[in-house]
This record gives sequence, structure tokens and C-alpha cells, in this order.
Amino acid sequence: MLVLPACWAAGASTARAVEGSPRAATAASSVTIAAVGDTMLGTTPDLPPNPGSYLGAVRSVLDRGAQIVFGNLEGTLTTATASKCGSASANCFAFRDPPGYARYLRQAGFTVLNDANNHILDFGPAGQAQTVRSLHAAGLAQTGLPGEITVVRTRGIKVAFVAFAPYPYDANLLDLPAARTLIKRARRKAQLVVVYMHAGAEGSGADHVTGREEHYLGEDRGNPEAFAHMAIDAGASLVIASGPHVLRGMQFYKGHLIAYSLGNFAGYHNFATSGDLDTSVILHVTLSASGRFESARVYPIRFTGTGRPVPGGGGIAFTARLGSEDFGSSAARILASGVIKAP
Repeated sequence: MLVLPACWAAGASTARAVEGSPRAATAASSVTIAAVGDTMLGTTPDLPPNPGSYLGAVRSVLDRGAQIVFGNLEGTLTTATASKCGSASANCFAFRDPPGYARYLRQAGFTVLNDANNHILDFGPAGQAQTVRSLHAAGLAQTGLPGEITVVRTRGIKVAFVAFAPYPYDANLLDLPAARTLIKRARRKAQLVVVYMHAGAEGSGADHVTGREEHYLGEDRGNPEAFAHMAIDAGASLVIASGPHVLRGMQFYKGHLIAYSLGNFAGYHNFATSGDLDTSVILHVTLSASGRFESARVYPIRFTGTGRPVPGGGGIAFTARLGSEDFGSSAARILASGVIKAP
């Protein structure tokens, strides 16, 4: 994928144009997007011995028929050493991989990575800036900074990515008026808008969408359902999320799919993998050129002892059950095959 120079800036927002892969250069009537949750390949110096092949078991599933592959980069790509975690910090996690790891993510099939999360400032502004530079240098698009709109062109269709997290150093999902304005701007710049939210409480006890404001360790993590509905009302074609580190259910709202948490995707000793934290999915969604939902499917993955993703596990049934329990008649119908149907 070829990253082109930034082509415009309007108001508080910036937009970066990214040309789609050569495999998808012709105009078409639909776009397929693959999406996964939190992704990190260890943290320096605890790194996988073979990072280039670490995602090999799921690579064919990740980009199967997809023109765009999206994931949340749950950390930094930096050589900076000044961490947010002081020597007396307890339960503090600061994630960093070498900047060169961006190429392994691209080799695995990723085309767009998100930085709107609670780990992008683990190593301060220097770590954040080096992460962004490293992604761009590897030919990856990136999104999630305050006011940032990232436009990807594939198969003759423009797709805008706008990503939010409950922090002022990201596009802030707690500021609903500003978020709504940014999504509306994105809709004017592209035919399709994909909104990502890093929202909700964390852990194995946080697999249900509550419909209320959610908190974790004293932080306001937003009301994921209210935010997702607002995003679609403002022009989003699809809403995807992670952050709880566990799968959550899926819902249709006004004909558009919302995936409330895709859980974790990959980590080398980064994330806990006990209980339902061992279960995740890869989501594929096909949208028409006008943003209409056409089809979707989830593919289950599970984690080996290090947090390496491999196909399998109970992610399909787990996600289907959560959606039914949380959303009733508006829940996505997820068949045993993983195919997703509107209610």
C-alpha cells in the first residue's frame, strides 16, 4: 500500500489520503474491511523470538478477501525510554516495540492501525511521534490523533477512518459534540466512514454492554452504546471497538453494524489469556459504495500461552450469546458458521 502525502487540512481536522493496494485498483461497488482488536508484539526487551512469523497462523484469515485490514495498536513503536510508569508504580503497563516492527504488521496484512487508546503516550509525546512516523514509513495508514481523519482509497471508493478514546491526547470520545462534528466532516470527505472507539470497562467481568457510562480504575471510559449510536447518526457506516480486552456482543442500529469489542488480537505476554480472555475473533464486513451493510462474518481465534493468535476457539458462540443477552431484538444474528445477519 502506498501512502501519499497529506492532501488537505480543514479546521481542527487533518486528513491523510492513502491509496489502496494494487490488488484492488479497479472501481467496484463494495469494499470488504477486516478488523481486529488490541494488538502488540511484546514490549521491549520481552519480544517474540521470531516476530516476522508470529502472526503467520492467522494471516490468511486476516486478509481473506479484504481490501482494508484494520487493528488497534495497543502500544508504541519507539526507542524512547522515559516511561509513564515510575519506579514506585503499581499495576502500570507501558508497551513499546522497536520501530522496525511496523514492517511485520504490514507483512501480516494490516493496512490501517489505530493509535486512539490509553497506551499511545506510554513513552510520552516522543514515543507517540516516533510511532506515527514508523507506521507511515512502513506504508501503513494510521488514525486516532485529535482531529484526525484518515482517508483510504480502494477499488475507487474513499473510506474515512476516525478513531476515538476517552483521553485528551486522542480524539476524545467523552466530548460528544466534537466527536459528532469530526464524524460529519469525515462523511463529507469520503463515501464510507468507519468509526473506531476504545471504550468501556476492562476484563473478564466487562463482557456486557451496560448501556450506561462505564468506568475502570477510576477513569470514565464512556458510554459505548450511546457513542456508537451517535456515530451512526452522524454518518458512520460501521462502528468497531476494542479496549475491554474481551469480546462483546454486536448490534444493528439503523441498518448499520456495531461491534462493541473485538477483544485482543495478539500479544507476546502483553495481555492476560485466562478464561474468556482466551477467546477472540477476526471480523470481516462488506459495505456497498454508499455505506449500506451487505454482509459480514466472524472467524474465531484463540491464543497460545504467549498470546499468539491461532484459528479456533469459541468466539462465534460467545459473541452471539452476548449480543442476544445485551440487545435482544436489535442484536446481530450470528450463525454457527460465523455469518452475521441483520435482525
